[in-house]
Amino acid sequence: MIISSIQMDIVPGDPKQNRQNVETLVSKEVKQNQPDIIVLPEMWTTAYTLPQLTDIADHETSNTIPFLQQLASTHNVHLAAGSIAYQQGDDMFNRALIINRNGELVYHYDKLHLVPMLNEPDYLTGGKHKAQVFELGGIKMGVIICYDLRFPELVRALALEGAQVIFLPAEWPDARRDHWRYLQLARAIENQVYMISCNRIGTYNNTTFAGHSMIIDPWGSILAEGSTDQAEVIRASLSPEKVTEVRQQVPVFSSRVPHYYA
Repeated sequence: MIISSIQMDIVPGDPKQNRQNVETLVSKEVKQNQPDIIVLPEMWTTAYTLPQLTDIADHETSNTIPFLQQLASTHNVHLAAGSIAYQQGDDMFNRALIINRNGELVYHYDKLHLVPMLNEPDYLTGGKHKAQVFELGGIKMGVIICYDLRFPELVRALALEGAQVIFLPAEWPDARRDHWRYLQLARAIENQVYMISCNRIGTYNNTTFAGHSMIIDPWGSILAEGSTDQAEVIRASLSPEKVTEVRQQVPVFSSRVPHYYA
């Protein structure tokens, strides 16, 4: 299974332009490399224009989800379609979208952990449901969003439910780039999963973003990594057999004694 992660800049507050950019990038990547799954970054329709979200966020009758469904079915590619600002009633969620190559929305996840340093809790509602495992191409997967990376129990819960691949869309700042890299490596190694991240580049509101999108295998080997400041696509081949192999070599899950952890 070939995974492509599209590391890109985001036009603040302009969903239409960002959709056009994503359509161009996805079309080019499919034509040139025929990936099975394409990954997008966090909040890619709006960026972190939090005060504007009530005017520009997606909702039940807006365009982004139908756009992604058409994009996936047209190009016969699964989309781990990053996350978007999504208004539902009085709540504004940071919502990750998973769309299969038939254009079906197979799963969505609302970011559980909101970033106090960015005043997210003033504008967004934390997710109200636990993260779930879903399947693309017969492989069990999970998705978390950006700041969620700092909470190891979230990825461990997904791994215990059988996830072999974890997607991580983000707008992670360059000021904490080392945390970004090391925490991903830790989550991959301790859970023996593939970690597939897609971080944005560029600068917005005095924050420069880290780039360094990564594809890490369950042994902790970095299969592909983006640069700090270049728009680019990283890609790698994934094998579920690798997860099985690593879990047999180092049987972390059968060695657990959770009744002693409380």
